[in-house]
Formats: sequence, C-alpha cells, structure tokens
Amino acid sequence: MSESLEQLTAKLLDSYAELGGINHQDGVNLPDKQTVKEITQQLLYLLFPGFFRKNHLTNEDFALDTQQRLQEVCTSLSHEITKSLEYAPPHGLKACGYAAAAQEITCKLMTQLPQIREVLSTDVQAALDGDPAASSMEEIILAYPGLEAIAVQRVAHVLYKLEVSLIPRMMTEWAHARTGIDIHAGASIGSSFFIDHGTGVVFGETCIIGNHVKIYHGVTLGARSTSGGQQLRHVKRHPTIEDHVTIYPGATILGGETVIGKGSTIGGNVFLLHSVPERSLVYYEEGAVLVKSKPQPGTVPPIEEESFIYMI
Repeated sequence: MSESLEQLTAKLLDSYAELGGINHQDGVNLPDKQTVKEITQQLLYLLFPGFFRKNHLTNEDFALDTQQRLQEVCTSLSHEITKSLEYAPPHGLKACGYAAAAQEITCKLMTQLPQIREVLSTDVQAALDGDPAASSMEEIILAYPGLEAIAVQRVAHVLYKLEVSLIPRMMTEWAHARTGIDIHAGASIGSSFFIDHGTGVVFGETCIIGNHVKIYHGVTLGARSTSGGQQLRHVKRHPTIEDHVTIYPGATILGGETVIGKGSTIGGNVFLLHSVPERSLVYYEEGAVLVKSKPQPGTVPPIEEESFIYMI
C-alpha cells in the first residue's frame, strides 16, 4: 500500500469535511436503511400472514404472533418516522412534538392495514383473472413480483400522504431492487390493479391510475421533461390512466396533461405524448402511431375507422 492507513484516513476525513454527505450521529440522524427494510418485510407479513416467514403458522399462535408483530412494527416505525420528521418537519410542527407526531402517524398507518388488505385482495383477483398462467391466489402472493411491489407501494403511499419524508421512497426502492418494478410512493393507484411480469416498469410520483388497469413489463409512465428541476416539484407531470385500460409491453406515456381514456388499449412500444379518448386502440403501423375507436361491447368492429393519427 503506497499510503499508510493514517494518511488514507486523513484524506477521507478531509473529504467528509469538504463535501459533507454524512449522517451525523450528533445532529439529525436519518432513517436507517436496514431498519426500514425490516419494517417493510414485517408489514408484508401483516398484509399476507404466513407467506413471508420461515416457520409454519398455527391457529394457536396466530393472534399472539400478530399482536407481537404489530407492536414491533409500531415501535420501530415510530422511531424511524421521528428521525424523518426531524430531517424534514411538516409546516408548523415544533421539535418537541416530533415523537408524538410520529406515534400518531404510525397509528394512522396501522389502522389502515385492513383497508389496504381489502384493496390488495382485488389486485390478487385481477392477477388471477388476467393471467391464464396463474394457477391460484397462493401462487400470485408467493411468486408474482407485481403484487409484492404494489403491496409495498400501497403502504408507502399512506406515509407519503401523511407527509413523511424519506421512508416511503426507501420502502418503494427496496421493492424496486427486489422486483425490478419502480413505483414512486406518490403515485395514486386504484383497485384491481395488475402488473404482468413487471420487469422495467416505471411510474412517476404524480401518476394517477384508475381501477381495473392492467400493465405489462417495460411500461413507463413518466414526465415529458425534468429540466425544470425543483421548480417542477408538486406539479402534475405524469400521466393519468383511467379505468379499464390495458398497456402492453414497452409503451412509454409521458406528460402530466396526458390522459388515457377509459377502456383504452395501448399497444406495445407505443410512444405517446398526447391524451386519447375513451375506448381508443393505440398502436404502431408503418412508422405512425394510430389511434382508433374500439367497438362497443357486443357490436361488430368497424372496418379501419381511424379517429386520428399521430405521425412520428
């Protein structure tokens, strides 16, 4: 080694002093990544009891086990939320109230777990209804990355709405690392949501997704531009996907004003910057994105009736 350990240490300390980027133990102590990961895993267990543990779950210990896990999660999460509030306190919250506010936020999340489970049950059913390769609900819970990603996001979204910084994003990025599905905690997602396969899916912070939406792998719901940086914060910059929409692999839909109308189908690899009406069929053909009206259920499909064409 050309430099001594003392010399290397001195250089690192100089770098820390010059550039910062330190989680100071004697100042604001940021949420711990490992602890947030463990909390997220515990929350998955509470949402799907018996599916995220090594040991067999019996009726005799079910109630006590659930109570103990709830207590552990409440204690750990409240502590991490306190750190988050110290880092970025909501407007009007005084320092002396961080711990109490963290406990209140934790309680609000815990009381919503039954409602989150109810919505997740519709997601499981949507996967079973939408994928002929799925043999059972148990297979979907155990093996489908899309369900795990959306379960974590639905919990993180509650914390996001309660103005908790850092932790919601840490939770969804943990799910992203596990599943390849990147859903921002701020995205608003309706019931009966199904991500098939999932790898490479990206949804931005201000996305709004309706009910009974089915999305395949490689789909991006993004912003048209982020060159404005922090000036775009809190601005609607990601698309709205209305009810009963299907988006096929590789499609990219951009823009906060872009609305995909109810009952529409977006074909594979389509690049879309504009809204489309309800019951549209959008697809590529000979270098153009075609947008056609879908027939009403029970009617004869029209012969090549094109509503309009986006040239690219």
